[in-house]
Amino acid sequence: MEAVEMNSVSLKRPRSEDDVANADEIKRQKISEKSKTGNDSGQSVETVTEQPDKCLLEDTKNEIIPNEESEEQEDEELEDSDEDGDPESFADMMKHGLTESDVGITKFVSSHKGFSGILKERYSDFVVHEIGKDGRVSHLDDFSVPVDDEVNFEDPSEETFTVLSDEDKKRLEELQLLKNKETSVAIEVIEDTKEKRTVIHQAVKSLFPGLETKTEDRDGKKYIIAYHAAGKKALANPRKHSWPKSRGSYCHFVLYKENKDTMDAINVLSKFLRVKPNIFSYMGTKDKRAITVQEIAVLRITAQRLAHLNKCLMNFKLGNFSYKNHPLKLGELQGNHFTVVLRNITGTDDQIEQAMHSLREIGFINYYGMQRFGTTAVPTYQIGRAILQNNWNEVIDLILKPRPGAEKGYLVKCREEWAKTKDPAAALKKLPVKRCVEGQLLRGLLKYGMKNVISAFGIIPRNNRLMYIHSYQSYVWNNMVSKRIEEYGLRAVPGDLTLKGATAVHIEEGDVDNYTIHDVVMPLPGFDVIYPKHKIGEAYKEMLVADNLDINNMRHKIRDYSLSGAYRKIIIRPQNVNWEVVAYDDPRIPLFTTDLDKLEGKTLPVLPTDGKFRALKMEFSLPPSTYATMAIREVLKMDTSIKNQTQLNTTWLR
Repeated sequence: MEAVEMNSVSLKRPRSEDDVANADEIKRQKISEKSKTGNDSGQSVETVTEQPDKCLLEDTKNEIIPNEESEEQEDEELEDSDEDGDPESFADMMKHGLTESDVGITKFVSSHKGFSGILKERYSDFVVHEIGKDGRVSHLDDFSVPVDDEVNFEDPSEETFTVLSDEDKKRLEELQLLKNKETSVAIEVIEDTKEKRTVIHQAVKSLFPGLETKTEDRDGKKYIIAYHAAGKKALANPRKHSWPKSRGSYCHFVLYKENKDTMDAINVLSKFLRVKPNIFSYMGTKDKRAITVQEIAVLRITAQRLAHLNKCLMNFKLGNFSYKNHPLKLGELQGNHFTVVLRNITGTDDQIEQAMHSLREIGFINYYGMQRFGTTAVPTYQIGRAILQNNWNEVIDLILKPRPGAEKGYLVKCREEWAKTKDPAAALKKLPVKRCVEGQLLRGLLKYGMKNVISAFGIIPRNNRLMYIHSYQSYVWNNMVSKRIEEYGLRAVPGDLTLKGATAVHIEEGDVDNYTIHDVVMPLPGFDVIYPKHKIGEAYKEMLVADNLDINNMRHKIRDYSLSGAYRKIIIRPQNVNWEVVAYDDPRIPLFTTDLDKLEGKTLPVLPTDGKFRALKMEFSLPPSTYATMAIREVLKMDTSIKNQTQLNTTWLR
């Protein structure tokens, strides 16, 4: 079967009317919270339930974050407010973004006629369940807390969260974070009973890691005295002795989250628990605009404390708690299971059947998805190419120069200032969001000067820096796989590469009948990789020569930027593929139940048999580092770029 050239039809509406309404409501909540707490510092405030006094942090939400983090909080709020801008501005910005063909995504492998549909009209139309290394799919289906044989102060009762007054909590918070010169805090026991004193001891030790307590008589009254056991050392490593030896050091739990990416979710959890984010571990990051379910592990935080967050946080639920002796590691998963609804589809029943059968039997081209390359007129792969070329002035220019298309106002002003003065201090003054890449780079230039650009660039977090060169690798791979499909179609040919264990070998003429297209891999350019022994091997060399790079020497003088090669299957065949076409009238109603719906006993509304609209509900499992959007693209036969989606939906956006 030959590859089919792409045609362009609408994939999704970038924002629904519900989104805009929700964004306005979130803004109102933030403004309301600030007015209640007297917060005029610009710090972001997490949305909570209707009884914030029972939550870990609500009465001290402005005090819990050390001063040096306030700038980061301001950044988060500014970024959030910009994301809630009107859709027409967003569409205008995307006019100068990338299309699929700009990053080498040009082929299809199926022969059916494409049709249109709306992806992620509601974020709840896209659900991801993590598949662990044992093949088990993560589900949130149990809120119960495991019971230990040993009892300790880490296991708080419900009363623990309400026994301390707001003033007590504020003083304890300041003591815990060493924000004043007090060496202890005295809490008077109003109703002096042993039970009451025990609850106060528990509350302090549970809610303020690093503090110890004792009981004292003062003027005939009982006081609980809180103090630091070992100063900063105790804060960094709270009360190891209080953790039962029979209990695993890590609490594993399932995190159900809505419309939030994994790192943002962990940052929220860490703030509410008063711990550093680096004590959390996970196997993979998950989409933001989706409902996702994944396993998380956290060091020496009890299930009781974690379970209490269910009463405090919106858009998160934690459950399926267990104690284990090990954290989780990135990449230790088999993949992800997707449940996706494509709304308002136009395909006939026959087209849909052909599309889904092809997805199940043949699969889709394993392209790197559009999110790999950025959304502005300056693609991330261009910056990666400049890094590999050791062209640091171009790296700085590409990141900081003005670019066509609408952008956040402060970024436009920052870029204009940089173009006019090349003064990092002046450009930085135009930038209230210092945590963005542009702000970090300008700070680096301010610190190290224009003659030490490499060190200045190094201030950007390592993962962000490596993202650029990985984007270039992905750009090359996408282009080369398109050429491979165009040249040889959907069959293994002599000179192709296949994997034997972890080693890539060439398919020889006499063995070609033993392989299918699903066995063929293509290299990501780097050192210590081999290339196909046919036209595509030469095409790799030509592409890198055109980019002024030596395919035989991908080692960079800065070790971090040396590209290690890898191999990637060119066709992925999803597992566990199922689908159903349903009719509906109201685009706001859900078309399947989530884990949380099931726990709360919610059922689906009765759907009409002859509704105004039709939706395609599909399920499939994919291995790590593959893109569900590329599978959906193959079904619909369309360009998935934001640029294309917004341009095709401008009437709706108005």
